[in-house]
Amino acid sequence: MGLPLFLSFKEIWRNKLRFLLVSMVVALITFLVLFTAGLAEGLGSGNREYLENLDGELLLFQETAELNLQGSRLAWSKVREVLRIEGVAAAGPMGQSFVSIIKDGDEQFDVNMWGVAPKAPGDPMLEDGIGLLRTRANETVIDADVAKLNNIEIGDFITIKAVQGVDEKLFRLKVTGISESSKFFIQPSIFVPYETWDRIRPQPEAGPRRGEVIFNVINIRLDDPSQIETMAANIEREISGVQAVTRQTAYEAAPGYAEQQRTLGTQQGFTLLIAVLVIGGFFQIQTLQKIGQVGMLKAIGAGNLLIIFAALMQIVLINTIGVALGGLGTTGLASVLPDSIPIVFDGLTIRNALIALFLIGPVGGLITVRTLLKVEPLTALGLGN
Repeated sequence: MGLPLFLSFKEIWRNKLRFLLVSMVVALITFLVLFTAGLAEGLGSGNREYLENLDGELLLFQETAELNLQGSRLAWSKVREVLRIEGVAAAGPMGQSFVSIIKDGDEQFDVNMWGVAPKAPGDPMLEDGIGLLRTRANETVIDADVAKLNNIEIGDFITIKAVQGVDEKLFRLKVTGISESSKFFIQPSIFVPYETWDRIRPQPEAGPRRGEVIFNVINIRLDDPSQIETMAANIEREISGVQAVTRQTAYEAAPGYAEQQRTLGTQQGFTLLIAVLVIGGFFQIQTLQKIGQVGMLKAIGAGNLLIIFAALMQIVLINTIGVALGGLGTTGLASVLPDSIPIVFDGLTIRNALIALFLIGPVGGLITVRTLLKVEPLTALGLGN
């Protein structure tokens, strides 16, 4: 391996500028692939974060809603029916609405407002504070992003604006706790008791409402999470007009989620294809320019394996330098981007992207290997017939 490595490094050193430019092209492609991967993960996480981290195994939707969370409507009586089913450990209602926090100078900050039952599945995991205690209290738990972006602390009061009928209503809530980040549809979240949510949420008509509280979905925690498929079928059989699905199925069915992920995945795929063509094209031209040198090496006894190993080592080395430069550039840019840009570098996603990037060099160099194998020493040196 020493001689192939020496030959590949020697050529790179003699043509530093040429190979540096190729490394920069690889670096730019790496930057684009990693940035797109981080953006895909950030957008995906921003759409599913709260649902993904719920402390329950199943979400119960209205059957006719077709897993549209905003379109699902369930009454409190459904919670009681769920709790009577054997194998259900706990169940909690979850209502979702979009509202705005009114800041100083009438500036607005848009958030998800979730109505949940205190101490039931759906109640957020706290980082600080005491959480929700009463079903009708004018209090709220805000997620860490809301607290950070608005400089809100436990004990502060926030003003919520919601449209009811044709009027804009303002509601004052006391912050009792701060939860972990809980984004949904890219926006951070606040949590209020479900009866408070029902009273202040946006709705087509203002005024008092009667009858049962209506919310969107029910979060269900099971005694045995391994029986999730069996329990989903049992719940749908025991309760009419509902559909029970896993958290993953629920957030993947959110409007635009799957399409967004497929679009960004396709962009990554085309970028990698372009990288293969660029690297393959460069090294093919490089090979054609040194046919005479290759012929000389073969004439003095160098075998095909030695020449192929030297070419592949050269490709891998240039590709590695480019990936390293692109990775450093992506990390540097990500560190200075504002929090409002949803980019997340998940370990598994980035690992898969890097594996693909390290493979594009050898794949792109396959055509070069074929050309090297076809070189005839005498013909390359101009001595053939």
